[in-house]
Amino acid sequence: MTSVRAASSDTIPTLAGFGHDAIWLILIKVLGVFVFLVVMTLFSIVFERKVVGRMQNRIGPNRTGPWGILQSLADGVKLAFKEEIIPLLADKPVYWIAPVLSCVPAFLAFSVIPFGPEVSIFHHHTMLQLTDLPVGVLVIFACSSLGVYGIVLSGWASGSTYPLLGGLRSAAQMISYEVAMGLSMVAVFLFAGTMSTSGIVSAQNHLWNGLPLFISFVIYVIAMVGETNRAPFDLPEAESELVGGFHTEYSSMKFALFFLAEYINMVTVSALATTLFLGGWHAPFGLVSLWGGANSGWWPFVWFTVKVVLFIFFFVWLRGTLPRLRYDQFMHFGWKVLIPINLVWILAITTVRTLRDRWGNDTGTVLKIVAIVLIPVIIALIIYTWADVRRQQRLDADEAAAEEEEVARGITFPIPPLNLVVPPSPRLVGASAGVPVIESGSAHRTTDGGQPHG
Repeated sequence: MTSVRAASSDTIPTLAGFGHDAIWLILIKVLGVFVFLVVMTLFSIVFERKVVGRMQNRIGPNRTGPWGILQSLADGVKLAFKEEIIPLLADKPVYWIAPVLSCVPAFLAFSVIPFGPEVSIFHHHTMLQLTDLPVGVLVIFACSSLGVYGIVLSGWASGSTYPLLGGLRSAAQMISYEVAMGLSMVAVFLFAGTMSTSGIVSAQNHLWNGLPLFISFVIYVIAMVGETNRAPFDLPEAESELVGGFHTEYSSMKFALFFLAEYINMVTVSALATTLFLGGWHAPFGLVSLWGGANSGWWPFVWFTVKVVLFIFFFVWLRGTLPRLRYDQFMHFGWKVLIPINLVWILAITTVRTLRDRWGNDTGTVLKIVAIVLIPVIIALIIYTWADVRRQQRLDADEAAAEEEEVARGITFPIPPLNLVVPPSPRLVGASAGVPVIESGSAHRTTDGGQPHG
């Protein structure tokens, strides 16, 4: 087996190039991944505040550091020195470990993300990736799934109602949108023929998956917003309903860990979207044709970072544009829209791949057979949608008729009359009869604002 080589290779690389680095080189890579995530978190916070401020015609942070770029660092130092308040009813061991359970998997998920091709570090050739596995994408998926345990446990251990509701919402949201996210990856596995992250990136050397798998790409982007609890899907932290959600009772460094985990998860899902659909560290196609060295050396790390920043801008754009969904709308969209579309899309992709393997590149025959397969499915979806709309209309009509019948029979809820006259207060009645009224304190006052008696 040959080692993983440069980006110009047309074949899917093997995993033999991983696991042979020196210990000091592995430690440098681990430190590099940690520094990258922390710096991206600090950047994302300031970037979000600046962009949202620009969208809302505000200035944004501009005091701390040049152009306010050190504001997130100052906020981190402030959180480290803030007073920590632990609720009396909290389950303290679980309360302490919950932020760690949210933060640690967020860091671990980046261990299999490819930043670039083979580079030279202190005259040692190594892949610009910490490690890789035959199921590398599933490792990222598993790590992102473990983060919900910290959220659920934080809501339960706080001993308060609002955090518990926020934790339960997050668990339901994670299950709903992880199903759609996982299904959107199936088409990528079919196209690449591997679940290794480096293999998927190498398979996109000539064509990014975001073009032929556009529907999977769109579904993944929607699901990753729901996965990270970001607006307009930030139901577990809805301040208008749950104060702060699962982290309401957290302060100081524990709150900072939740904050860090949220933004690292944003970077992780953005990096995974870049790896699966946007060619990973590969340079844009037009740039490659103009400059042959765009995919060599450390330049691919720049292209990878730019793509991740574009996804972060998409997160910020959604937050500054869309209102929060209602919870029933949110769950309906996940289970009855994203998942059925994903299943039909996977069926279509599998059919096309099978027919192409059987009939070769006879595109006309393949398209005819796909049309024969998909047209009944599309008709069935249209009929189902129409029947669902008609059923909802019937339910609304039945409810309106029931309300009219209750009004006709006089079995409605008591409604105060429009000409209601509020009776005078007993205190005012007593005062008008000459009875002294006791106000707060020890003095006796009359209702005419005079001096106290006695």
